[in-house]
Formats: sequence, C-alpha cells, structure tokens
Amino acid sequence: MPVLERAKARELNDDILPHPGRKMTEEEFVAWCNDKTKAEWVDGEVIIMSPASGEHVDYAFFLMSIMHEYAAEKDLGLVRGTEFLVRLRVDGKFRRRVPDIIFVAKPRLHILRPNHAEGAPDLVVEIVSEDSTARDWRDKYLDYQAAGVREYWIVDPLSKKVEAYSLGRDRKYRLIAEQAGVIRSSVLPGFFLKPAWLWQSRLPRTKQVLRELGVG
Repeated sequence: MPVLERAKARELNDDILPHPGRKMTEEEFVAWCNDKTKAEWVDGEVIIMSPASGEHVDYAFFLMSIMHEYAAEKDLGLVRGTEFLVRLRVDGKFRRRVPDIIFVAKPRLHILRPNHAEGAPDLVVEIVSEDSTARDWRDKYLDYQAAGVREYWIVDPLSKKVEAYSLGRDRKYRLIAEQAGVIRSSVLPGFFLKPAWLWQSRLPRTKQVLRELGVG
C-alpha cells in the first residue's frame, strides 16, 4: 500500500507504526508518522525512538514542569514536551527531530505550529537513554549547533552528569560553567538548575524548586 494511502488507513488503526523499511521523502514521512509513533527523519532515514523508561519519563516531567511554570510566570515564552517535533535546517537540508523539551522565547512564538516548531527553538533539553547516548551527545549536538539552537542542555542519568552549552557568535557551542553547584541559563533569564536535584534518591517537589527559582 502506498505511503499516503497508509496515512489515511492509520485513522482506523492509530497505533505505533513499524519501521517503513526504507528511506522516505519528507512529505512521505509527514504523511506516514502518526501521533503515537515517536520518530525522527534525518537525511531520508526514519529513526523510531525506543519507548522511554520510567526514569526517563520522571526526569522529563520534572524538568518540563519547572521550566514551563518558570517561563509562564515570567512571561518569557512557551515550553513544549517530548511529543513536539522540530523542523531544523542543517547544512542546507531539513531534518525533523523530537527533543525531550524545548523552549521558544516570546518574540519567536511565530515558529510554533500545531504539532511542530518550524525552525530552531531557543533552548533544547535532551535526556540520555541507553539507546540514545551517541545521538544525544554527538549527532543532536551537531544538528542543534548548526541549526542555531541558542542553548543545548544534556541530562545524562547514566553518568549522573548535566552539561549545558551556549551558542557563540561563531555559531559554535561553548560549555556553560557550573558554579557553586548551579548551571544558569542566559536564554531563560534567571533560570538555573542544580544538578544535585536530579541525583537524589527522590526528585524534589516541583513547588520546592520553583520557590528556589523565585516563582513559587
């Protein structure tokens, strides 16, 4: 069955789709991928993401919650979560990535579409899983840098490490230094993360963290 016909058929069977087994054009990918299939499109290749672990979901929910509330309280822009796709221009070609968390600043909200961002978000957070180590630390790092994502944060529960990078005028990432146990964002003014929050036996309550951030 042709891809576009399968796209219509999925309305009757809206489940996670198996890998198509071949390269696709961007138009084919958009028609093929449904709301339940978390997949990326890179140079024609379809990358289906493995189901997230409970730990991954917990970290994503915690970080998205505090970033969302902070951005909303300060009226800085919008935060979107793990199902929101971004369409990036990398080396003259488009790619479709699915970050764990994105932030788009208020002056650039026009890039947001109903189910994706048309262009580079201002900040991206990726949470490393066992199957995504190389993708998050290398492939996406290079894509986000080339596309102009102003800050890229990588949370790695496997090594209990958080690194954040800021895009310089030369369009190269530079590590944001952790100072006194705190990593501060310049894209989300006043927002900071204490990596120690993440490596406790239990994640802190959102309200507690927001009070530390001055919005609780």
